[in-house]
Amino acid sequence: MTAAEGSELRFDGRVAIVTGAGHGLGRSHALLLGRRGAKVVVNDLGGALDGSGASSGPAAEVAELIVKNGGEAVASTDNVATPEGAEAIVRTALDAFGRVDVVVNNAGILRDRSFGKMTVEEFDAVIAVHVRGSFLVSRAAFPHMKEQAYGRIVNTSSPAGLFGNFGQANYSTAKMGLVGLTKTLGIEGARANIKANAIAPVAWTRMTETLLPAEFESRFTPERVSPLVAYLAHESCETTGEVFSVGAGRIARVFVAEGPGWRTDDLTIEAIRDNWEAVMAEQPYLPTTLGQQAGASLQAML
Repeated sequence: MTAAEGSELRFDGRVAIVTGAGHGLGRSHALLLGRRGAKVVVNDLGGALDGSGASSGPAAEVAELIVKNGGEAVASTDNVATPEGAEAIVRTALDAFGRVDVVVNNAGILRDRSFGKMTVEEFDAVIAVHVRGSFLVSRAAFPHMKEQAYGRIVNTSSPAGLFGNFGQANYSTAKMGLVGLTKTLGIEGARANIKANAIAPVAWTRMTETLLPAEFESRFTPERVSPLVAYLAHESCETTGEVFSVGAGRIARVFVAEGPGWRTDDLTIEAIRDNWEAVMAEQPYLPTTLGQQAGASLQAML
């Protein structure tokens, strides 16, 4: 199942779980993986954009389309936000196809509201699907990936998480939380050849159609995001613990950096005020991995 440079990247013999695969990005991811030979578990609760309701229709429709196109797929309507639902999703993959190689955590809902008006329930509901759901499905798959010494996990962050966005305190918190989860999974999965990465996509879907300008519809399609997901999910991709911005055919690495900083042996409130420009300086930035950052920070303090 190796891929020579220049050859088509395929997933023959691999089993992929894609959550939130009934619409938009998840649907596009599942269809592409299916076309490239993966056996796909198409998971979608089938609810409304705010997470209410449920229907077997969306997941079944995508699974049927994969099969119609010559692939193998099964539908799952289990809830990613509960331990039982996450375990059932992975069990569906094991029962149908005997293994699980890829998890694409894409399921999500929106409960947009300005911070002052956002309810606790609206905050918790979004965290439950995006963060808890990604954690639970990854946790359910992780032992099986570890046992076979192979796995690929792709999480779905967002520019809203990386940079913030008005009216999305819940969503932004969830999406930045997934960056931390991805980086930790990359570290903890390394010994077992489990790679974890995240995308921060910009795409025209039912979740963004009221947020993005109308002219984005033809350029920022889900189909111009899914190839990155497929590459990150492929065995030939050795990158792990990274986040990538993707949209309209453009891909860029997104990373957290620490500026050169400022230090003094006599730290006072006034000294901080007087040297704030140095504190805010961005160049030259320090390395971004935890170990490198700790070492570089210590060196800068000496």
